[in-house]
Amino acid sequence: MDIKTVSERSKNMAKVHSKNTKPELYIRSLLHRKGFRFRVSGIQILGKPDLFFTKKRVAVFIHGCFWHRHKDCKYTYMPKSNTEFWLKKFHANVLRDHVVKSELLKSGIFVLVIWECTVKKMKSDKEFAEQKYSQISSFLQTPNCEYLEL
Repeated sequence: MDIKTVSERSKNMAKVHSKNTKPELYIRSLLHRKGFRFRVSGIQILGKPDLFFTKKRVAVFIHGCFWHRHKDCKYTYMPKSNTEFWLKKFHANVLRDHVVKSELLKSGIFVLVIWECTVKKMKSDKEFAEQKYSQISSFLQTPNCEYLEL
């Protein structure tokens, strides 16, 4: 059973936004400081990536672990109430992510997914942040694969 009332839970969930999240702002700031230039929220691009690098044809998604069901992640928990609704919601999110990724790859657009937990660890661990930035930078400059997930 949920520890909050239905109205309290509704207010909490209404505060969750899909754009300009803290992980997204962190990655945008990091890449911009390092000299990368990109478009934010590519509305005209399938799946509306958080960042889009036009010249390199790279779509970057910064996924929340809870909403996009990051496998084996501590932030990917199942709410205790209204589980049937959440199962449908999460299944639809994962399916949509898979379809978007496939369609982007088919159209020659490279895809980079950065998970929320990776960003959280980057914020607290400088060495880890440098390692992940190196992977991101390498992928953005000369992708040697079509898809990378961090």
